[in-house]
Amino acid sequence: MTAELAHPAATAEAAPDLRADAQQANPIAGIDQSKGDFTYDVEYAYDAGVGLSEATVRYISQVKKEAPWLLDFRLKALKKFESMPLPTHWATKDLENIHFDKIRYYLSQGQQPKRTWDEVPDDIKETFERLGIPEQERKFLAGVEAQFDSEAAYSNIKSIVAKQGVIFVNSTEGLREHPELFRKFFGKVIPTGDNKFAALNSAVFSGGSFIYVPPGVKVAQPLQAYFRINAENFGQFERTLIIADEGAEVDYMEGCTAPKFSTSTLHSAVVELVALKGAKIRYITVQNWANNVFNLVTKRGLAHEEAEIKWIDCNIGSRLTMKYPGVILRGRKARGEVISIALANDGQHQDTGAKMIHAADETTSNIISKSISVGQGRATYRGLVQMGKGLKGCKNNTQCDALLINTNSRTDTYPAITVRGDKHATQHEASVSKVSEELIFYMQQRGLTEAQAMSLSVNGFINDLASQFPMEYSVELKRLIDLEMEGSVG
Repeated sequence: MTAELAHPAATAEAAPDLRADAQQANPIAGIDQSKGDFTYDVEYAYDAGVGLSEATVRYISQVKKEAPWLLDFRLKALKKFESMPLPTHWATKDLENIHFDKIRYYLSQGQQPKRTWDEVPDDIKETFERLGIPEQERKFLAGVEAQFDSEAAYSNIKSIVAKQGVIFVNSTEGLREHPELFRKFFGKVIPTGDNKFAALNSAVFSGGSFIYVPPGVKVAQPLQAYFRINAENFGQFERTLIIADEGAEVDYMEGCTAPKFSTSTLHSAVVELVALKGAKIRYITVQNWANNVFNLVTKRGLAHEEAEIKWIDCNIGSRLTMKYPGVILRGRKARGEVISIALANDGQHQDTGAKMIHAADETTSNIISKSISVGQGRATYRGLVQMGKGLKGCKNNTQCDALLINTNSRTDTYPAITVRGDKHATQHEASVSKVSEELIFYMQQRGLTEAQAMSLSVNGFINDLASQFPMEYSVELKRLIDLEMEGSVG
């Protein structure tokens, strides 16, 4: 592979077309696994080849026509990645099965996202139409971005929101068109050396969203991005930065899917949120990766005085997920919240949790985590709460509930709470329960199948959290749980 652009790589190898008969469209993308398990043969205009080196990074930067400072940023991040060992704390040995030299780090049909649906290439359009993107955009979104492998294929924001001064573009456009604003916050919440996978993302990132909401603007409808991995042996490394200026409010939703391949796929994103004084950001994720995906994501928000950042995180699918959304509560009376749902089926490990760093007086954090382990699936909660010395009036509540469906299911809880000083309040509650055989038997006597009874029990377990999702996501979450319960009993 060379860094020159004179001969970009040709057609990428893709798995055979796995398209099933067309099914009724979902109102929300990225939920039903049966709708995500398909791929198309695509001819890529830009292909960085297989493996990671300085030439890979230079190729990506040159394709994007980036400023010299950004190439320098990427190259320093690459050296950081190469110098850091795989994490051993907050980690699992399954990470050793990632072969970085076999991954394709950049694949794209083109650099410019389409602004109208008709302009999207037919093969990509068909992908997103099957997954419901146009329908949801018409129904309830203020803006949508659809990323296909390394770049956004489609990006649109409604004019009424744009007229309010809201910026919603992909990260490449954000860097090019709003460099001063983007660079001011870029890499400040999550530094390059935060962890090995944050360093990897910093070296090869492409795609993701850049959002800026001006002071006092409250975006009435949510913005959404949808991330689709289509190619085999691929790594997706989107970079998202959301800034809510003073008194602004915004909801952002993301959905993710990938087809099932026999080889491993890597997804390693970085998400930075900045809520200035009195601002509110709500970030909602429903991931439904195929079970060959390593999903290793770093997400963190910075909340200034009286600001609020809320993560609503639903993790279903993937071989291994390691994700711990966090909030640094920098300003007085800032608030942070993480609401998490994780479902681990056979061959899956959902290693999820939250981090709350109290760095100012009278800050409040709330963590609610619910996990379901099915078959031989494993769910792990890891939490970190810190209250600094010299502060006063900080409060935290942490609640972790786990549900085991089978005798071979596994769940672990690793909370770490550090409180310095004597004027704070914190509480932690954890519970583990098993589906009642008597209850399942009772429901079967009322005409339900065992799978239906299990599904009803699981949905009841998460109902209080699912009710905080937008209605469309809540409905699809129930559908997905129904699907996961099929074949997991007996």
